[in-house]
Amino acid sequence: MNDTVYKITFGLGLLALAATEVAAQSGNCAPREVVIERLADTFGESRRSVGLGGQGHMVETFASRETGTWTITVTAPSGITCLVASGQSFETVSDALPNTDDDA
Repeated sequence: MNDTVYKITFGLGLLALAATEVAAQSGNCAPREVVIERLADTFGESRRSVGLGGQGHMVETFASRETGTWTITVTAPSGITCLVASGQSFETVSDALPNTDDDA
């Protein structure tokens, strides 16, 4: 995995953790196995990145190379996974980090 995908996942993780409670109340949550199976069967998505958020929550990005669809999930330590964002046109990028060295 490249650093850009990780940074995006972690940045969205903060938003995702805040949205987890709202998602749980709106019915966008299920046991992790059920969510992963549905993403694979319905959208052809598989896991592309993973990161650990606050309070032991796991933030994952799933995507399909064929269709370009993507989904971000947050899984609580209890094993319940909530969908927090989804979209289209997923692609992996490898942007170079800016040079921050001081040549003084």
